[in-house]
Formats: sequence, C-alpha cells, structure tokens
Amino acid sequence: MIRRLATPVVSAVALLFASSLPAAAQTPPAPAASPVSVKTAAGVLNGTADAAGIMSFKGVPFAQPPVGPLRWQPAQPAAPFTTPFDATKFGPACLQKTKLTPRELAASGAPPAAVSEDCLTLNIWAPAKATRPLPVMVWLHGGGHTAGTGSLVFYDGTSFARDGVILVSINYRLGLLGYFAHPSLTKAAKGVPLASYGTTDQLEALRWVQRNIAAFGGDPANVTVFGESAGAQSTLTLLATPAAQGLFAKAIVESGYIWGHFPTLAEAERTGAAVATTLGLPGADATPEQLRGLSGEALIAAQEKLPPGPIVDGRLLPQAPVAAFASHQFLHVPLMIGTNSNEGSLVSARDPASVLAEGSPDITAAGKAYYKAVAKDDAALARRLWRDWTFTVPSRWVARQTGREDATWLYRFDYLPERWRTNHDGVDHGLEIPFVFDSWAKIPFAGAILTDADRAETAVVHGCWVSFARSGVPSCPGAPDWPRYNGGDDTVMYFGPVNATRTHLDNEILDAVEKARIAKGVLKP
Repeated sequence: MIRRLATPVVSAVALLFASSLPAAAQTPPAPAASPVSVKTAAGVLNGTADAAGIMSFKGVPFAQPPVGPLRWQPAQPAAPFTTPFDATKFGPACLQKTKLTPRELAASGAPPAAVSEDCLTLNIWAPAKATRPLPVMVWLHGGGHTAGTGSLVFYDGTSFARDGVILVSINYRLGLLGYFAHPSLTKAAKGVPLASYGTTDQLEALRWVQRNIAAFGGDPANVTVFGESAGAQSTLTLLATPAAQGLFAKAIVESGYIWGHFPTLAEAERTGAAVATTLGLPGADATPEQLRGLSGEALIAAQEKLPPGPIVDGRLLPQAPVAAFASHQFLHVPLMIGTNSNEGSLVSARDPASVLAEGSPDITAAGKAYYKAVAKDDAALARRLWRDWTFTVPSRWVARQTGREDATWLYRFDYLPERWRTNHDGVDHGLEIPFVFDSWAKIPFAGAILTDADRAETAVVHGCWVSFARSGVPSCPGAPDWPRYNGGDDTVMYFGPVNATRTHLDNEILDAVEKARIAKGVLKP
C-alpha cells in the first residue's frame, strides 16, 4: 500500500538535461531590471520590473520564522515591515538534504542555493499595469514533502504575468520539520492544529495572499491553488481541510497521489517517539524543549527512511483526504486534475518484480494482456501498472467524486518534445511543468532542443491553465473544446502530438486496477 513516494520529486526536466549541463550552468542572464515598490498591508516591498513591465518580488516573508519555540507550531502571521523590505532575491529553501547523488539531484529538480529553517517566504510575478483585478495562481512545489522550493527556474512566473495572471510561489516546511508529532507536543498544544505544520504554512501563505494581493493588482476572490506531485497532494489535502474554506476559488492537481495511508495522530506520535530515541532523547518522555533543541540537520538525517506528509490530527485535518472525497466532505470548487503518460519513471531504477509485487497477480496478468503491444518486458509493464495504480486511477477516481457536484476537467499529458521521442517511454513525472509555466526560456540550453511544434504545444498547455485561472473553465488555444468530466464516458483532454478529447481512455485496465485496489481496502468505492 502506498503511503508516500519514497523519492523526492519536483521535475523530470532536470533529469533530461542533467547529462548535458556543465556543473556550473546557471539560469540565463536576466535582462536589466529597474526598481519598483508596492505598498501592501504588510508594508512596502521593493522589487524589480523587467523591460517588458513584469514586476517580481522575491523572498517575501509570509509567516514568522518557525524556529526556537515556533518549531512545530502552526505558522504564525509575519509581523508587518517597519521599513521597506528588499524583495529582489529569493529566500532560502526550507531545510532539506543538500548532498545529493546524481539521481537524487535529477529527482529534486535542482539543488537549492541555500537552506534554512527560517524559510517561509513567497515570490510574486505580476504585470506592472493592470486595468482590472487580475486572477491569481498560488503554486505549491513538489519534492515528496522532503525537498524542493518555490524558487526553481521551472517555476518562474514571468509568462503567467505576461498573460495577465499573477503568479505566487511559496516555500513550506519539509520532512520532520514540516510533518511531525510527539506525545509531549500534543500535550503542550492547547487546541491548535498539530503535526501537519507544512500544511499550516500553505494556509498562512494563502491568507497572506488574501490580505495583500490586491496591492499588486490581484483579485483575492479569484485565486487558484495548484501544485505537482507533493504539491498536488497538498492541493488535494487543502480541498479536504475545512480551514481552507474561502482561501481559494479553484484548484489544479498535476500528478497527485491520494490513495494510501495517512497516519493518525497516535501513529505519528509513535513515530515521533522513535525518532526521539534514535536521536538520543528519552523517546515518548522527551520534552518539547529537548525536541526543539535538536539540530535541524539531525532531523533531516533521521528523515531518511520515514514517509513524510500530512497527518490526520483531528483538528486541522479531520480525516484522510481519500475519506473526505469518498464522503463528499471536501471544498466545492472547479477542479482540473490529470497525470502524465510515464509517471512510472519514478520506479525505473527499481527491480520490476518488487514493483509488480505491490499490486496483485491478477493486475499483473491483466496488464500483460492489455499492454502487450507496448510493454515489451517486465520493466515497461511495471512502469505502466505502477503509474496506473499510483496516479492515473486515483486521479480519475477523484474526478468522479468531484464531478458529481462541481465543474471538473480530467487530462492525460503525453506530449514529449520532438527530439526526445526516440528514447523516452512517454512523459516523465513532472515534465509538464515547463509547458504549464512556459518557462523553457529560463532553463539552460532548453532553447537548443525545442522545435516550433514544441513551442506551439507550450502555448496550448499554458493557455489552458491561464484560461482556467481567469474564468474557471479551461479553454485551450488551438485545441478542441474540453468538455467537463462525467463518469459516464470518462472524457479526458489528451495532450499529445495531436491534441484531442478522448473517451474511455484505457478504461479496460484502469477499471481492473480500481476494482483490485478497492478489494485491497485502499479506498471506499
């Protein structure tokens, strides 16, 4: 049963470029920028504006530093600035592992320039001139809840701002600093949320947006929260979190994983006591002061084999997201949700037999029959079936729950840049991101491999996300109309060499996988 992805994942883009990039490769030089200031409810921010009139404000604190007595406390609002704040440089990423193997480096997208426990900052891209309140998109990065940052070049918001959408990217606490419980912390807490501190960071960032985004020309009533991988799971978690009510109006889930075990508070407390013992403290008897005296680096090291992510504390998160969606106790907002064609890239380094063992003999047999034309060996079969039960089927299941009451759109992303098609088995986990952000220009050497067709597809995909942010309906320039999802024909938008709407896409195998997962007790029908 899947609980969390074992490897931190942000973007396949880094993997595709890793072998060709010199070690010192950096983002292409930015054009000359001019200073610009915005007065917000939080105080004056000094940022920059480029020659095209796109403003950027970076490293803006949205919460108090979660250090000392505020470690393992819900995010607290940042104090207002008493003097203008220099928002011209990104803040540090939240504390995470920085000495990475080549594979870990590729999986996490890029190493952060700096890490710190004092990391709760956000970044804003907005047009300098707006004639009307603009839609806002708030991005939650991926990374398996143990890695990542909102400042990676793939997430540059310039193209969204160019097209009249304000883009906000955020950091949130990771690993044991973001998702942790211990009996003494529970005893000391007086009715406040517990355990899922990374989720409280996401909520506080959304509250900051509500209070301040109008100063940048944004409409606080038209906020879309979206994310990929762990950021997508975070988006699904927010949809199941009552405290998120009113903080956003729409949501987009890119490669989200929801089926699996979200620990209860009691389970997480037992894990926390074991961590305390490992780090030389008296287990369940360790005091909050002793726990907060541990170095952040020690906690990151102790995270190595533990599954991170949201915890059902009964306060902030009253039930696991899968239970909330099954019982229709989620926030009712328009939703776009979908997956990539090679999500199984995440298990490409594993022994195929161990991957297939996560399923059942019946699923393996059904997969061999259905995928016999494209899965020439067990490794290819394992990638496809793992993709199906981890991402494709759960996303379709979520769409079926939300589509009964709310406007929902389902997609499959299968567009590979033309020059990669001979040696890639579909679109890897995360590779849709530069299409969504239209951020290829920010990625070193990407321009050398893109074709006109690749750029045209980027315009289509980016345009879909922009239109959804504006109106709550995805209208994709140059692509067919995208019908709302309904469980009767399972219509999806297929982004591929030829964009098209498809019905009953792979339903034979997806239905078999869903039936088997229900029988295994992974979810309620």
